[in-house]
Amino acid sequence: MSTTTDQNAHQDFGSPAAVFLQRSPGDRLESLHASSGLPGRFAAAGVEIGISDPVDGVRTVTVAANTPISRVVVRWNAPVPPGSLVLGDALERSYGDLQWRHLQPERPLHWYGAAFDPDSKRSTVFGVRTGAAALCSWSVDDRGVSLWLDVRNGGQAVELRDRTLLAAEAVLFGVDGDPWDAVTLLIERLAPARIRDVGPIVGSNNWYYAYGTFDRAAVLRDARTIVEYADGHRVAPFCVVDDGWNPLSVPSGGPWDEGIPAVGDPGELADGIREAGARPGIWFRPLLSRTPAPGARFADESGWTLDPSSPAVLDRVAEDVARFADWGYELIKHDFSTFDALGGFGPDLLGNGPSGPGFADTSRTTAEILTAFYEKLRGAADVVLIGCNTIGHLAAGLVDIQRIGDDISGVEWDRTRRMGVNCLAYRLPQHGRFYAIDADCVPATTTTPWHRNRDFLDLLARSGTPLFLSVDPAARNDEVDADIRAAVALSLDGGEPDLRPVDWLHATTPSHWRSAAASRSYDWSAPWGASIFTAHGPGRGDCD
Repeated sequence: MSTTTDQNAHQDFGSPAAVFLQRSPGDRLESLHASSGLPGRFAAAGVEIGISDPVDGVRTVTVAANTPISRVVVRWNAPVPPGSLVLGDALERSYGDLQWRHLQPERPLHWYGAAFDPDSKRSTVFGVRTGAAALCSWSVDDRGVSLWLDVRNGGQAVELRDRTLLAAEAVLFGVDGDPWDAVTLLIERLAPARIRDVGPIVGSNNWYYAYGTFDRAAVLRDARTIVEYADGHRVAPFCVVDDGWNPLSVPSGGPWDEGIPAVGDPGELADGIREAGARPGIWFRPLLSRTPAPGARFADESGWTLDPSSPAVLDRVAEDVARFADWGYELIKHDFSTFDALGGFGPDLLGNGPSGPGFADTSRTTAEILTAFYEKLRGAADVVLIGCNTIGHLAAGLVDIQRIGDDISGVEWDRTRRMGVNCLAYRLPQHGRFYAIDADCVPATTTTPWHRNRDFLDLLARSGTPLFLSVDPAARNDEVDADIRAAVALSLDGGEPDLRPVDWLHATTPSHWRSAAASRSYDWSAPWGASIFTAHGPGRGDCD
């Protein structure tokens, strides 16, 4: 994939103008004073913030405190032209909300961002490297750029206990040229040192037509179907068994040690998938238990939510992953961990972030606790890991595949348009740098229009990102089979190099795309345009 060269990048931010501190959630920000004789040191009672000079373009931000602390804000007086368009990332998955916008000072730009000036064709880009020890966001106005570091422990102030926290490694620079290349260059600089290459990924996933109701015969039928579509390709496809396979569903919680009677023994199911020619994959929700368990944090009608700061919980989730691998599953999808740990999905956590109690271990930040949780999952077995509802900037290098957007739909096409196309367009530069990105499944169902899903299928196949399919047997016909077979072949061959959206500066679901091979346009809207409703009723879909 082509990117902007470093020759077009200019370091131009200089030293921070000011640093601010929030001690307890809800407190006003207080200004820290610069330490005389110690450049880059800012202090207040019981707290010292260190900001290094750039080394290879990276500034470290450290936090030392012998008192509880919630947030740190670092301010650079780096004016952004008022006519700039501004892009940011999302805290975890995106929710159809990624876009370039005008300057909006209160808008949180999670993890990284860019401000593109259409007049000068210059971008101001900024971000923190993956694996930060704080939940990081940026804000931009016409007078400067601010980095907001949430170092809380859940909804409470963290107690660092005199240790020095390497909170983040910040990267800020200006770059000339195409904003796509500028964002891609930034992401390359933020990426982990290495990620695992899991190769082309194609598979079936039964969620968007079964929605948790299936049996062993249906799973094995899905396995045979995806193998048929792969048509003897040298790369074997996966067959992923989604939620609904264990007795405590749906939505499921642990323990994860047996299957429902209709599915039978999960190990024997994996054997059956493999005998059909596919590679077995399985879904689970690691931080929810339907029975009392050590390390429980909350209890409600869904079950017991587990505390990821608890060693007992980490041992339990590692045992689950190891058990799935022993059963023969080569791909494991873990889900709902941000919701279960923080009490909400991404949009619920904007601004003030999680509320409520902290974790049992009050000495670590939320980011540190979640990173340790991802590390435990990664180290439990040599399998392909998919993170869903995980915080990608913390999970980079610890998951092989990251679900980058909220659920598409096997019932409502417009949800697939909003969620799937949007996240692919704006997070495609992350692909192959943070992890392999997964824009969710392509549904083939009787309640959604195939010619719309076919375009989404075509775009995903050309992107070279993982391609998962939810194919309702009742929706199969010669046209559907031919379209899917062609897309699977293209995807397994790696897609088309350097695919990018052409109209992403002005559209949330870009219609015009180009690659090194060709340019293509898609019509994503129904005849009436886009639906203004957030969801249709059960079983309803677009009728075009």
